[in-house]
Amino acid sequence: MKTVAAKAEVSSKWGRTGHYIAIYIITLLMMIPLIWMVLLSFRTNNIILNNPFSFAGSWTFENYMRAWNTLPVGSLYKNTFIIVICSIFFEVLFTFMSSYALARLVFKSERLRNFIYTNLLFGLAIPPFILLFPVYRMTIEMNILNTHLSLILPYIATAISFNTLVFFGFFRGVPKEIEEAGIIDGTGLYALCRHVVFPITIPVVTTVFIFNVLFMWNEYPFAVTLLNDKTMNTIALGVSQFKGQFSIDYGGTIAASTLFIIPQLIFFAFFQKYIIDGMTAGAVKG
Repeated sequence: MKTVAAKAEVSSKWGRTGHYIAIYIITLLMMIPLIWMVLLSFRTNNIILNNPFSFAGSWTFENYMRAWNTLPVGSLYKNTFIIVICSIFFEVLFTFMSSYALARLVFKSERLRNFIYTNLLFGLAIPPFILLFPVYRMTIEMNILNTHLSLILPYIATAISFNTLVFFGFFRGVPKEIEEAGIIDGTGLYALCRHVVFPITIPVVTTVFIFNVLFMWNEYPFAVTLLNDKTMNTIALGVSQFKGQFSIDYGGTIAASTLFIIPQLIFFAFFQKYIIDGMTAGAVKG
């Protein structure tokens, strides 16, 4: 019996080792593009175009110096942070309330609830970029072109479907007894949402926060369509400044991309543990 148990333990140990090795190999393969981008950011345009896989030749910080001196880094970060913070606040507030109402209100028919929920999710099947022209025309009519609001409103609208999917699934999985206990204690609706419901949705809110921040940080089509004033440029637009009419500064573009991707990596590394918690808490339920 001891021999069988020992063999089973050894087999299990080797299985775990093989599992970890496979994870490390897959992770390394996933990191190759990032590593290659960082290496190319220290190379000249000539090497990038003619021999990008070579380790021979000169290595230089000139690309980073050119990117730093060319781009208004402070302005790009300021505009991006304003847009991201305002969009996140309002889209989480709106979709939290609408999803909670959709999950908890008593409807005359369950088919009506499903109809509203399905219509809200239709946005996931519609690429937001086909709405560029209508959004552009609406922005002109509202006289908000080249303002932060011109991006904040579309970002809030395009996030409704995904956020509803996550929040609604979570609320449908939360036992109603939790809220009923608060109501019995005399808690009003506002206090119930603030002190009882919202704290237990923190993992889901964090998941929504992470995915939407990463989307808005890298979003380009809406930004390039609705912002023509360079002082209003976001980070995604700033990187594109190295592309001229007849030439492209590849070294500067790669260096700028590396500079602006670092905050994303730090952000994701800090919040990654909350992603799985949030997704398993609600995104796959309902």
